Amino acid sequence: MRKVIASVFISLDGVIENPSWSMPFWNEAAEKFAGEQLAASDALLLGRITYEGMAPAWTARAEGADAGTERMNAMPKYVATSTLDTPEWNATFLTGDLADEVVALKRQDGGDLLVYGSGQLVNALLAHDLIDELRLWTLPVVVGKGKKLFGEDSPVKTFRLVGTTDLGSGAQVHAYAPATPSA
Repeated sequence: MRKVIASVFISLDGVIENPSWSMPFWNEAAEKFAGEQLAASDALLLGRITYEGMAPAWTARAEGADAGTERMNAMPKYVATSTLDTPEWNATFLTGDLADEVVALKRQDGGDLLVYGSGQLVNALLAHDLIDELRLWTLPVVVGKGKKLFGEDSPVKTFRLVGTTDLGSGAQVHAYAPATPSA
């Protein structure tokens, strides 16, 4: 059974929107962690907004790409959307009941389903107990404004810390699993 791994860049004040502020903390350790995370996955699970931002950025890097870029562009993407109708970038749109579709994906054989960013999607998956691990890339910066990962409508959930990776730049990845196993 596959796992859903949500990997989210987050500022000290909880902002996840447009994480260009994360770049000063990107280094070899972050690149290694991201590469290992991607290698353990065989598909991406994305929200519409994240998909619309990532697709043109990654396809533009295709020419003369490194192995990580080739993998990112080649792997299947499952996109939660009710508004898009023309899939690109090796995408399949999830337009039915999100929980049912993700449960079906989790039941398939294969590697992890990796969620990048996608705050609305992460909260929807949490509400249905469908996240197996939440990796918060905590960056030592206060952004002040922007979309936050958790809001007043976020479901109440309890997690346990399953790992911490110090990236040597002041950034850390805190990995959490649900206190009770997911579906």
